[in-house]
Amino acid sequence: MIVDVFGIEAFLPGSQIDVKPIRDFDIYVNKSIEVKVVKINNTNDNVVVSHKVLIEKDLEQQKAVILTNLEKGQVLEGVIKNMTNFGVFIDLGGVDGLLHITDISWGRISHPEELLKLDQTVKVVVLDFDGDKKRISLGMKQLTPHPWESLAADIAIGSKVKGKIVNVADYGAFLELQPGVEGLIHVSEMSWSQHLRNPQDFIKVGDELEAVVLTIDRDERKMSLGIKQLSEDPWTRQEILSKYAVGTRHKGIVRNLTNFGLFIELEEGIDGLVHVSDLSWTKKIKHPSEFTKVGDSIDVQVLELDSANRRLALSHKHLEENPWDTFETIFTVGSVHKCTIISKNDKGASLELPYGIEGFCSAKNLAKEDGGKVEAGEAHDFKVLEFSKEDRRIVLSMKAIWSAEEAPKAAAPKKAAAPSSKGKSIDKINQEVEKSTLGDIEALSALKEKMNAAKAKSEGDAN
Repeated sequence: MIVDVFGIEAFLPGSQIDVKPIRDFDIYVNKSIEVKVVKINNTNDNVVVSHKVLIEKDLEQQKAVILTNLEKGQVLEGVIKNMTNFGVFIDLGGVDGLLHITDISWGRISHPEELLKLDQTVKVVVLDFDGDKKRISLGMKQLTPHPWESLAADIAIGSKVKGKIVNVADYGAFLELQPGVEGLIHVSEMSWSQHLRNPQDFIKVGDELEAVVLTIDRDERKMSLGIKQLSEDPWTRQEILSKYAVGTRHKGIVRNLTNFGLFIELEEGIDGLVHVSDLSWTKKIKHPSEFTKVGDSIDVQVLELDSANRRLALSHKHLEENPWDTFETIFTVGSVHKCTIISKNDKGASLELPYGIEGFCSAKNLAKEDGGKVEAGEAHDFKVLEFSKEDRRIVLSMKAIWSAEEAPKAAAPKKAAAPSSKGKSIDKINQEVEKSTLGDIEALSALKEKMNAAKAKSEGDAN
């Protein structure tokens, strides 16, 4: 501002008008004000004056009194001089203090301007200050009782409450029942579905909704809430036993893949597990990702239902009949089939048999008659050595095609089962038993004679 001092124009900088920031200079126009000359430049005919230095002396005395008597819990009056997104700075009369945004109100606010404005006179309480009393922390909400103290006494576990969502985090959302009273709705309490991963997909800030009180601690001022409890638990419905009875077929959505299987959601809150071994009758699937992916729709059949433990065992392969009953008549021990080598390692090779099933050939049986190398992708004749319907395992041999050394393992039991073989085996066992029995009798007789001779000799020596 330009100030007229005895007809001489002097310059009054905005920062030298007052100890607090001045945002409207117009209020000083045509007003008389006391100033002090702080600078004279005769060369440029420039005079600088200040009003601030005159009031600072009075403020220093006032500041000294405030700092001397400053105590925690002391209530002071001040003027808001600056506002930021994290709080406001308040002039306490020459001493500045910070009122943090979290100490303005018991409720949540995103910016101080929602409740306060510049140049507003407010009452605050001293919360803390450093040793030199240069940093003073102030509070405003502490001047009013905590809202938890006025919370209705009839709010207890099981009560239904209404409120507004004031914050959403990865683990859940906070519902404000009244300013300063909030409850946490954990993500697991938002829906009966076990696959709600992000609360923001379900709830948004500003939503007004109803919830059920799950836990409440008035001393700790904590409360946990639930939304899913407003609807019936699908596992407790009467029709669950008939709807998902063993053998019933359903369509579900793949929600999660693990090493041992995949979880399918048949409806909200009803999940089932398909074990990796129950995906296919013919293919050996090491990981469910080889068969499907998350989000896919898949048909399944119920194998087992345990409503008490909320468990449902499902199967995809049981939608079809077990083809191994038929394979048992096709891949008989000793039969020969054209097989393609899928892969090979030090232990042997995986083979693709007709009808898309897999078999195994050990390294020692993976040999050509001419001694040539066998490579993956080649197709050769293989002879079945073993067949196990229970284990869904077929062991084959290439060597057995041209060599008689490797005989099918199932042949021996069949021969042993023949009546003539059984008779010969029994006769042989009887002969061995009879022979061993006669031998034992002869040995006992010889031992007895030896003991009698020793006894007679000892009696003669005694006489």
